[in-house]
This record gives sequence, structure tokens and C-alpha cells, in this order.
Amino acid sequence: MAKLHYRSISRRMVDALEVERETIFWDRELSGFGVRVYASGKKVYIVQARAKGKSRRVTVGRHGVLTAEQARQRAAQMITRIKAGEEVNPSDSEASRPEGPTISALADRYLADHVAVRCKPNTVELCRLMLKNHIVPALGDVPVQALERKQVADLHFRLRDRPATANHVVAILSRMFNRAEAWELVPEGTNPCRSFPKYKARKHERFLTEEEFRRLGRVLAEAADEGGASKYAVAALRLLMLTGCRRSEILRLRWTDVDLEAKVLHLADSKTGPRAVPLSPAAARVLSDLPRVADNPWVIVSRKRGSHLHNLSEPWDTIRRRAGLEDVRLHDLRHSWASRALALGESLPMIGRLLGHTQVETTARYAHLARDSVKESAAKVAASIGEDLFKHREADGGHLQQAGS
Repeated sequence: MAKLHYRSISRRMVDALEVERETIFWDRELSGFGVRVYASGKKVYIVQARAKGKSRRVTVGRHGVLTAEQARQRAAQMITRIKAGEEVNPSDSEASRPEGPTISALADRYLADHVAVRCKPNTVELCRLMLKNHIVPALGDVPVQALERKQVADLHFRLRDRPATANHVVAILSRMFNRAEAWELVPEGTNPCRSFPKYKARKHERFLTEEEFRRLGRVLAEAADEGGASKYAVAALRLLMLTGCRRSEILRLRWTDVDLEAKVLHLADSKTGPRAVPLSPAAARVLSDLPRVADNPWVIVSRKRGSHLHNLSEPWDTIRRRAGLEDVRLHDLRHSWASRALALGESLPMIGRLLGHTQVETTARYAHLARDSVKESAAKVAASIGEDLFKHREADGGHLQQAGS
């Protein structure tokens, strides 16, 4: 016979309950009132009573939607009705129908009151895309208080072929629930995304060779001359290759950020905070050759009056196909800049500073390139010394050959 677990059911007690397998805890004070606790962390109040010789068990409501005291009051009423022979279903309880906003409504508030106010433009755009394309279509109609961990797990699993997207979706949902707790829309500690396992994202490393850089340069020149892409899109791509900047840093560059005399870009709002980017003569020439548009503060302008270019992916797709670089992403231009810097002997800490990295771990992804560079340099040095070290053998061999003849 299974062991019965008895407790004095209270909010604090139920909050603290954790189990490895599904367990029911019965109340010491109200016979037939209990709480079912799942390994996932979900907790549901239940009642059990006998009527006409048969035992009935009915759900009262979910912990978090109901307080323990509210559940106890409803349970007492439901037990009385069951014993009186009345029909009692979970749907009869108002508590079984969570009130409050849906995931869709929470998403709107999260974007307007939190993301738009506190986050950088790239984060704003990422959140909008994840909510629009994945979260709201799948879970938008679910009441916030009713969302279960299994529903989140199912969505995460459906996106498993895109591990980075799957992880972003769960992370954004988790942050939404953190805000929902702060806004008192849900009880504390009810985030169904907490400590969620992530998929291992596939690493993508692609570095342009010297020949590929030359080929890309030729295609960009042809596009600028023949109109294959706008002069501003071509300039943006050239600046990405010449500075190692992020796409957003170039597309949101203002002329007030550009100091051609000092040859530096002053980025006040980069991903990792304010930083200065030195301009090489080639990068400065790209900027000085670029016409400024009246009443437009942006360097990389779009066709829309007073706006900057937002979509660089379309012109890049055209350029990379013409250059035969189908597998090269825009962000790979930044990786290639770092790779060339390592090949020229720059240290990882210096490259991290030039790229605007705030954490050593971010730059450490290029460590294997540094090791390859060291091996190549060591091989060149050893080969040079080897020529001197073993010249006497060639000389002795030649001398012996003459003597033998």
C-alpha cells in the first residue's frame, strides 16, 4: 500500500515542496483536501470524497492561480457537494479557469514597457522576430498563469533543427515571465522556463582567404560601377571588411560619429558600450568618397527619406553569389578581419580591444587560429635555420663526390 503523505497545507509549505516523482500531500486539518506535486514543479490542489459508496477525486485548481487558503475554502465546498451526491467537475470551479492576460498580451506589454525602453536595437528586433514568428503563434492564446513547462518543452523541441532559435525562444519566454512576476501578474517562483536545458548550437567558422578577399573586392567594384547594389550598400560592406565592426555599428553610423581628420569612428552605443574604432587610410577613403544626403544624419542611407539602410542581407546575397562565396555570412567578414589580424602577428588581447570585446572568452574563439599562426611562424624560422645548419652536409657531399670521381 502506498505511503500517505500528510502536511498542514499552507502557501509556504506548498511553495517549498519538491519531488522526484508525482506525489500527493494530504491536509491534516481538512480531510480529503490535498495538493498533487509533479516532478516538473507543477502543483495542483485536489479533493477526494466518497458518495454512494464510490470515491471521487476532483481538481480544485492550480497553485499560483489559487492561494492555499482559497483552495481550502473551495475544497470544503466541493467535498460537501460530492458527499451530497451532486455532480462536481473541474470546470465547475472558477479556479480551474485562470484569469489574467494571455501570452500574447504579455508579449505586447513586454515589448512596449521593457524591451523598447531598456534594450538595444538589435535585441529589440530579435525579440520582435521570436515573438512574431514562434512564441505568439504557438502559445499566444494560453493564459499566462496556465502555461506549463511541458508546453514550453514542446515548442523548444519543435525548433530543434534550429538550435539557436530554439534557445532564443525559451530565453525570451523566461525573461517575459520574470517581468510578469515583477508586475505581479503571476506568483513568484512560477516561471515554467527556469533552468531550461539548451540545445548545443552549431558553430560556424568561415574565414576569407586572400584570394577570396580580392575576388570580393572585384565584385564590389563592379557592383558600384554597374549599379548591382547601391553605393551605400557597397560602402557598408567595404567598411565591414576594413574595420571588423558589427553590422549594426556600420548601418547605424552617423556622420557626427565620423572624424576623418583624426581617422576614427566614435561609437557611442555599440553592443558593448562606447568605443573608438581606428580608421585605416582605405576605410577613411571609403567614407570620404561617400556623398552626404541633406537632412539625413546617417552615413549608410536608404531610399526612405531621412532613414538609414536596414536590410543589408539582400545586397550581400547578390554580391556573395557573384563572388562565388555562397557559404559566407555577413558576420564572417568580422571573423575574417580577426583572422587576418592574427596572421599579421596581432595578439588576442589587442584583437579583442579592436573588435570591442568586453570578455576574454569572446576573443578566445580565435585561439586556434593563433596556434596555427604560431606553428606557421615556427616552421618558417626552423626552415631558415635548417638551411644554415645543414649546408655543410651539402658542401661535404659535393666535395666527397668530386674526390670519388
